This record gives sequence, structure tokens and C-alpha cells, in this order.
Amino acid sequence: MGQFPFTIDENHFTVEDIADRLNISHESVRRMFWNEPGVIKWSRQRSKYRRSYTTLRIPESVLIRVYKRLQVNSGQAA
Repeated sequence: MGQFPFTIDENHFTVEDIADRLNISHESVRRMFWNEPGVIKWSRQRSKYRRSYTTLRIPESVLIRVYKRLQVNSGQAA
């Protein structure tokens, strides 16, 4: 269990879940979490006839960490 930054019992959210909850676009959520440590990514590689897809699952602890970081940054800018 020490290798994972989250527990398996933790809630995991989709991009759509977070976008709806924060009232922002799906693309904004993808950009916000794409390189964030702890985010789970499933990918299907591009083939001759199909484009690639990547599905993200964001653990609750990662969502809270990013949300707090953005709150602090926006509070300091004001």
C-alpha cells in the first residue's frame, strides 16, 4: 500500500463529475489534472482507424489538494 498516494477505498471522480461540481468545462478539468501526481490514466493507443483516448480518474485526495492550492493562489492574487 505504500506505493500508492491514495487508498483503494477512496472516492475517485471522473472529469465530468468534477466539471459539473465546479461548474467549469471538461477541458479545463483535463488541463488542471493532466500532470497531477496521483491521477489515474487509462489510454487506448491510436490505430490506423481510431483516435487515441485517455480516461482520467481523480482520487478525492488529489481533488482536495488541487482545490486548496487553487484557493490559496487566487486568494493571494487579490
